[in-house]
Amino acid sequence: MRGVGSALAERLSKLGVTQVQDLLFVLPLRYEDRTHVESIGALIPGTRVVVEGEVQLTEITFRRRRQLLCRISDGSGFLTLRFFYFSAAQQNGLARGTRIRCFGEVRRGPFGLEIVHPEYRRVTDEPAPLEETLTPIYSSTEGIAQSRLRALITQALQELDSPGSAVRDWIPSDVVKSLGLPSLKEALEYVHHPPREAEIAVLAAGRHPAQRRLAFEELLAHHLSLKLIKHEAKTEPAWPLDDRENLAPQFVGSLPFPLTNAQSRALRDVNADLSMSRPMVRLIQGDVGCGKTVVAAAAAARAAGSGLQVALMAPTELLAEQHFRNFQEWFRPLGLPIALVCGSVAARTRRSALEAIASGEIRIAVGTHALFQEGMDFKHLALVIVDEQHRFGVQQRLRLQEKGQKNGRFPHQLIMTATPIPRTLAMTAYADLDISVIDELPPGRTPVKTVVIPEQKRDAVVARIVEACREGRQAYWVCPLIEESEELRSQAAEETAAALAEALPGVRVGLVHGRMPPAKKDEAMLAFKDGKIHLLVATTVIEVGVDVPNSTLMVVENAERMGLAQLHQLRGRVGRGTSASTCVLLYRAPLSQLARERLKAIRETNDGFEIARRDLELRGPGELLGTRQTGLAQLRVADLLRDADLLPRVQDTAELLLASYPDNIAALAVRWVGTAERYGRVG
Repeated sequence: MRGVGSALAERLSKLGVTQVQDLLFVLPLRYEDRTHVESIGALIPGTRVVVEGEVQLTEITFRRRRQLLCRISDGSGFLTLRFFYFSAAQQNGLARGTRIRCFGEVRRGPFGLEIVHPEYRRVTDEPAPLEETLTPIYSSTEGIAQSRLRALITQALQELDSPGSAVRDWIPSDVVKSLGLPSLKEALEYVHHPPREAEIAVLAAGRHPAQRRLAFEELLAHHLSLKLIKHEAKTEPAWPLDDRENLAPQFVGSLPFPLTNAQSRALRDVNADLSMSRPMVRLIQGDVGCGKTVVAAAAAARAAGSGLQVALMAPTELLAEQHFRNFQEWFRPLGLPIALVCGSVAARTRRSALEAIASGEIRIAVGTHALFQEGMDFKHLALVIVDEQHRFGVQQRLRLQEKGQKNGRFPHQLIMTATPIPRTLAMTAYADLDISVIDELPPGRTPVKTVVIPEQKRDAVVARIVEACREGRQAYWVCPLIEESEELRSQAAEETAAALAEALPGVRVGLVHGRMPPAKKDEAMLAFKDGKIHLLVATTVIEVGVDVPNSTLMVVENAERMGLAQLHQLRGRVGRGTSASTCVLLYRAPLSQLARERLKAIRETNDGFEIARRDLELRGPGELLGTRQTGLAQLRVADLLRDADLLPRVQDTAELLLASYPDNIAALAVRWVGTAERYGRVG
């Protein structure tokens, strides 16, 4: 391309641009209207506008720091231009009487309305032409100015009309027409150069037909990539787990409780997969406390009963230790030793565990990311269980999977998540996984009552804790931060623990946070589990994993700062036994509209799937699905919630392309997914 040397090409590669067509899929983040000049007298703070006026005064001032102030007028009013970085030439170029046109965001300043560091240029007597289309603003990279990127994209758009254009429409035209959407060429030209009459609000919402056309193609590319990954995974060989030692039925029979219908259904799915010589890639979705871990343990028993090995990976040491203790207790009747592999394990114990795992003596290993570090070897890893998979980066899961690849065979994968998402989204976001849903809680569980209370009533909450502890119950008090932050004005866990211990002389108060030494953290957690601590003050490190049936009260400080999914996870720490439990959400006024909606939603329902639906409405799918970490669903223009109505047609079109246009699929995947589809194999 004209004007692209090696230095610029290197910077473009950081944007994922290595060929001309890639430029066209660097899509605008937003748009600015530079198609008309606004009169200064009509300016509104917070808007980004083009104004034109004559310089009345230019001076250097020293208010806290050196700055250049330029006052302009167009006859309807005055506007100040403020520059913190400027040269003598720039100052001279803004002499009184000079006419300039500038663009920027209007703000209130000490002398009225102002624009800080506007883009500007001098205007001669000849009327200067304005932009003919809305101006796209792109996600840039260091060293590439917006103007340079816009010029390159305009050059690439011109090549769309050339006979040998590399940008082909890989979706059959009748599919596009049936959706009432424009062609790929029309869509790309519109999103990069919207006409001046285009509605910026519609474009900002991502609802223009041109954006919908690109969103449809992007969703289709991701969906097809995931389906192909699933198909590829199903063609690889795995160890069929025959459980010749009959450990899985023995394990289920030794449990002190029966499985729920939903657990039995999920376990049937898992057993059917594990009996095959192709790798299972299954996701178990279920609400907090539904018993996913028991199903995973039954799968582990089947692998161990086949003479092979299992690795269960958890995102935190706290959760890994909880799983380890549960597995130890459950598998003791079967005589199966369990190894714990994480940073807090003593060096000698760890060395011994690694040797036993490498020799095959230990069949079940539980741990954190330490399970896939150097020096960690399995003899025959046949099943990988990943808990809260969205918390792991893709590279970590790939490395664990690669550890299991022996003699050309791949391990089965069982993934658990307590983040339920609606079925339509799951079919697209997890198209590479088979999904089992555990949609009922074990009998005897009493729904947790949720109350929302302003922090002014804190004393009443403290009195409630005293009452609960007097009755022999235990409580949590969760603080978002470990240390005080003036910016967030949140209660620090350490200060809160000290204050509560002083205010409650008859209550034994413990403390857990992520920066404590592991031994101290374990000591506090075990003391709480054993009832030696009445009130545990903690950060959100206890969001997952801690299971203390005697705890019936959860207090969450600064609840307005947390997301719905996180609040729901925290609430799931109580109500684990048969006693009535309460979750108290303390908030600091004033509440934003989003915080108000979140607190209303968490108070109204205990259903994780409903919470997930509301969370999607309020926040969007990115964080909920962990897409920022999957390396796969980094959607550029599509939005799973906003474009949910397209998903059924996406699935239909995927089947059409697989059946009738298989040659189009790779090109679509490369355009939107690049090389990221290889990550899909690990869920």
